[in-house]
Amino acid sequence: MKNALGGVDSVLLLGGRSEIGLEIVRLLVGLGAGRVVLAVRGGADPPDLGAEVHVVPFDALDVHGHGAVFAKATELVGDLDVVISAFGVLGTQERYDADPAAAAEAVAVNYGAHVSVGLHAARVLREQGHGTLVVLSSVAGARVRKANFVYGSAKAGLDGFAQGLGDALHGSGARVLVVRPGFVIGRMTKGLAPAPMSSTPRQVALATVAALRAGASSVWVPRALGPAFRVLRLLPRPLWRRLPR
Repeated sequence: MKNALGGVDSVLLLGGRSEIGLEIVRLLVGLGAGRVVLAVRGGADPPDLGAEVHVVPFDALDVHGHGAVFAKATELVGDLDVVISAFGVLGTQERYDADPAAAAEAVAVNYGAHVSVGLHAARVLREQGHGTLVVLSSVAGARVRKANFVYGSAKAGLDGFAQGLGDALHGSGARVLVVRPGFVIGRMTKGLAPAPMSSTPRQVALATVAALRAGASSVWVPRALGPAFRVLRLLPRPLWRRLPR
């Protein structure tokens, strides 16, 4: 239920340890959100976020248990104003080449599990008649590169799913915000050389909250990546293959 000023009051973060997700939550709490549910694998003690915080167990690969996560979240805080789908794994193409089973499991987390929680979220938000699902996509899905095409292909599928879900929810009062960061300097990318136009979890969160408040359907982080990829999508494949890893 939105607060008295019409702002976000309740937030569900799927992937409750996500650096970007937690930064978004902190910003929303600073803007008046008072109730937070963190869905975390294995459970955890609730962190101090300056709001009422609940922790519920969540396993991305346990798709049969996702419905129970939403049921518990709504039991704890009522209507969900914002649902953030922020879980995922990175991995390397070298590892996936050597272990196809690991590649398949990564795709199940980065794409299949998001389809499951996205559809559960859509049902809840549609029934409420309001609310936003925030999907953390990636520029890796804008055009898949050979450097990590398993990861990129999952993000491409996720991005397409999120756009289609947003269209399906049009007119219901619920909506989807697709967030497309470039390279994010953080725990997941530790040890990797930052790519051009990199950002931090805080920068991604600031752009996400600004897009939420503006009612946008998508946001690139940094913003310059949007125009850049409109050009990069047009590159002939022989040139695309020659881009630095």
